[in-house]
Amino acid sequence: MVFARINGINLQYRCEGRAYGRIIVFVNSLGTDFRIWDEVVPALAASARVIRYDLRGHGLSDAMPAQRGIDDHVDDLLALLDHLGAPRATIIGLSVGGMIAQRLAILAPQRVEALVLCCTAAKIGSPEMWADRIKALQNGGLGTIADAVLERWFTKRFREHKKADLEGWRNMLVRTPLEGYVDACAAIRDADFRAEIGAISAPTLCVAGDEDGATPADLVRATAEMIPGALLAIISGAGHLPCIEQAAALAQLIADHLNKTQASKLDVPNDRYSIGMKTRRTVLGDAHVDNANAQTTTLDKDFQTFITEVAWGSVWSRPGWNLRQRSIVTIALLAALGHHDEIAMHIRATKNTGASQEDIKEAMMHVAIYGGVPAANHAIKIIKEAYLGMESEAG
Repeated sequence: MVFARINGINLQYRCEGRAYGRIIVFVNSLGTDFRIWDEVVPALAASARVIRYDLRGHGLSDAMPAQRGIDDHVDDLLALLDHLGAPRATIIGLSVGGMIAQRLAILAPQRVEALVLCCTAAKIGSPEMWADRIKALQNGGLGTIADAVLERWFTKRFREHKKADLEGWRNMLVRTPLEGYVDACAAIRDADFRAEIGAISAPTLCVAGDEDGATPADLVRATAEMIPGALLAIISGAGHLPCIEQAAALAQLIADHLNKTQASKLDVPNDRYSIGMKTRRTVLGDAHVDNANAQTTTLDKDFQTFITEVAWGSVWSRPGWNLRQRSIVTIALLAALGHHDEIAMHIRATKNTGASQEDIKEAMMHVAIYGGVPAANHAIKIIKEAYLGMESEAG
């Protein structure tokens, strides 16, 4: 088990697959945890870096009221991606997980490489339906609605022929923290992206189960029609959780979609360059990178390619440290080694990496001890000027 402290709560997550592969994030549905993807992940992990996590209030993640509904879940996902040093990812979301994926693609399109929206919609259910469910939960707990939920989750054939599996998935549902389930219901109740979903620019695949009792295929189709260029696939013999009933079919659909959107083949240098350019833009900003590219000549073209592939595509994009940690260490090393021309640039980048002035102050104390007082003193002068410039630009 692995946990990260995210937005004041503990989130359980798991990373699998290739350390430098294309990043794929799975976001689970209401009343489930990341185990629902167990049969899908192996088909993708051979060529991708796969991240799964339990939503707040689900699985082993902490429960905390989602005051802003879906947006709190989006903040959790973005913070987890930052924690894992993942500037850009393919997001695969199921049901409420698909709503989180939609909202992320609307609010932060630069973080989304591609989307798979599984058994979800821009608007699910009515406020009255969710109010009734929340009332039933508050009066009797998850056990009172579990059997009805399972009928929507799974086909009749699955329920009749896989009774042991059905009972196991029922256990997962009823053991979901009630607070977390209720908060997620409220988040779905309040979410309506129909007026915004047309802004999604990421290549999108919408997937439906032909026997889904929660988000019927026609509802998923209507959502696909709102997203420019979105594709629709309907899986036969699947309810609301095709990742359990038809895992192989879903995994193949995902793989095909990623191949169509030019999934990274990481042994090819251009793919490392692409990853590096995305990270470089995330850290330094589009304006800085565009300016650097505009000034590139035949003299430094190979050098620019080299630092994009190696510094930004390999070191800055490695798993483990997040961008904030890498930012602090980079600034400390630049100060200790006297690379003054680079310090101000990386200070300005802290607005993107999340490194605070307190972080940089502590880093300079270490530079003073281990790199020398003169080095720290000179760097602090540059840093102060950079922060003043940032404040002036901010108005």
